[in-house]
Amino acid sequence: MREKPIAYVAMSADLVHPGHLNIINEAKKLGNVVLGLLTDKAIASYKRLPYMTYEQRKVIVENIKGVKEVVAQETLDYVPNLLKIKPDYVVHGDDWKEGPQKETRQRVIETLRGWGGQLVEIPYTQGISSTQLNNAIKEIGTTPEIRLRKLRRLLNAKPIVRVIEAHNGLTGLIAEHSKVKKDSKENEFDAMWISSLTESTAKGKPDIELPDLSSRISVLQDILEATTKPIIYDGDTGGQTEHFTFLVRTLERLGVSAVIIEDKTGLKKNSLFGTEVSQVQEDIDKFSYKISEGKKAQVTQDFMIIARIESLIAGKGVSDALLRAKAYIDAGADGIMIHSKEKDPKEIFDFCKEYSKFEKKVPLVVIPSTFSHVKEDELKKAGVNIVIYANQLLRSAYPAMKKTAETILENERAHEAEIFCMSIKDIINLIPGGK
Repeated sequence: MREKPIAYVAMSADLVHPGHLNIINEAKKLGNVVLGLLTDKAIASYKRLPYMTYEQRKVIVENIKGVKEVVAQETLDYVPNLLKIKPDYVVHGDDWKEGPQKETRQRVIETLRGWGGQLVEIPYTQGISSTQLNNAIKEIGTTPEIRLRKLRRLLNAKPIVRVIEAHNGLTGLIAEHSKVKKDSKENEFDAMWISSLTESTAKGKPDIELPDLSSRISVLQDILEATTKPIIYDGDTGGQTEHFTFLVRTLERLGVSAVIIEDKTGLKKNSLFGTEVSQVQEDIDKFSYKISEGKKAQVTQDFMIIARIESLIAGKGVSDALLRAKAYIDAGADGIMIHSKEKDPKEIFDFCKEYSKFEKKVPLVVIPSTFSHVKEDELKKAGVNIVIYANQLLRSAYPAMKKTAETILENERAHEAEIFCMSIKDIINLIPGGK
């Protein structure tokens, strides 16, 4: 027999507000409050990664008056914890009777019936909006330290991290704010890819590592100032080893989460040309040395160096790619990117299958530009941890701008082109502080 009934309350507690405190206060009237704190993984399964880590949030809720015990809730579903704890009550706000949590609520009711437990629903606290609080935090921005750490947190919390390219502040804002609701979840991009291809193209220059570091850092700064999400930087070949170490320090200091460098040497040519142009892969030992020197240059353990393997591009096959992957991991690479220009992803999946057998593995990255028909679930099942949509924003912008320009020339006025254009008011409102 229990001395006092148990009242179970589950919450994310990322942004604690009066609504949360009201739920806890009502729960403690019923008995000892056991708070099920959702893990990062549980929260990221249906919406954004929380601002604070699980450990940080746990410290906060443990110190809220009336909370008797804090336990981890590993899933959005309450049932596993309810079966372990068998609480007398589950206390929740009444805002989940409709919408994405309706099914979760029903499962709670059915589970509680097993031992005569009761669901107690508290009226929603008016005037409090987590969405408004989240938007306010985004407007404040972030710090390099917080942004730097976030990619590793995402990799620990999500089965696959979704990344899209940004090549200026405006595309950074698109990556930051794009969101759709699907199957009771909010789909959004987790991070941004700063692509040398799209940067070069936006400047009207060939993709041959032509923009220098100062030029690229200027673009990066524009994106950093407009956004809060983690950034993966396209480092091309990384240049000379001595130069690469300085690039690592610069990116880490700015709050970039990772750099990807490809194992090619000589004048860089875009990988999608394959063997149509001269593509010279770097010696394994030399590239491994570059990775190891880059790791030595880091100040924190948070920054990631990801090795991009070009064996499939160079026509050397999966076996060569696997050999290189093992060497690069041994050299200290924090991730492996396997690249292909083929529309058929067979070689990619063959690599993933063999890679899964490695005793020592690091996160696996793909850029499905040519095999864009492959769904994220397929990549996830193959063991891919990061998917990068590396050039779609630039590629979609160009046809729209070209069509607008031609329409103006055709009609000798802008009226007919308006259907292709965002309103001036909307584009001004897109930029924070522009109104």
